[in-house]
Amino acid sequence: MVPVGGRQRSSSSSEIVYLRALPGQLRQAAQHIFEGVLAPLGLFYLMLILTNRTGALLAALGWGLAALLSRLVTRSPIPAVLALTTSLLVVRTAVGYVTGSMFVYFLEPTLQNFVMAFVLLITIPLRRSLIARLADDFCALPATLTENRQVQRFFRRVSLLWALVFITNGVATLYVLARATLGNFLLMTTAGSAGLVAIAALVSLLWFRRELHGAGVRLRFGATAV
Repeated sequence: MVPVGGRQRSSSSSEIVYLRALPGQLRQAAQHIFEGVLAPLGLFYLMLILTNRTGALLAALGWGLAALLSRLVTRSPIPAVLALTTSLLVVRTAVGYVTGSMFVYFLEPTLQNFVMAFVLLITIPLRRSLIARLADDFCALPATLTENRQVQRFFRRVSLLWALVFITNGVATLYVLARATLGNFLLMTTAGSAGLVAIAALVSLLWFRRELHGAGVRLRFGATAV
């Protein structure tokens, strides 16, 4: 048996890297997306309907802080996406509460798209760029793979793609925010952002597989008998 996260050389001299079983990877990705993005947004909209602006702000923030606290108490790893979204949520809530404006509350995360694009670009020269750290939240990659120079080069290049995604999302969201009602804004931006991210994720995955093929690396999900 080859341990998950290990590697071996096949008879054709290509390197095989074993990852955790695919269903587990997908569950982990879905959990992080729900925990860091969908749940706070859903709670905000629900509490806005049931209570008021303050209740919506506190519900969204409470979810993020509770998710972080539960991981600290259980000494579980904190996903980079959860730490990032909750940190931004703290700032959003403070600004939204002080100004009393829903426009400002949603304007801030819209502008944060441009901040994220900037951060992605400035971390490109680092050994592990921000996009590489975020990728671990959705598909845990073994060190044998992340230390590969061609893989590191891929993450530097794909950072440019995701910087463009955030810029595009920021511009589109600004346009909708200025023209739509709150309900339509949440619906349109959530669907639009999800679609854009899904397309970019698919492109990134296909690009990643091509880079691995060029490096003579093949991925296998789950342990495999030798």
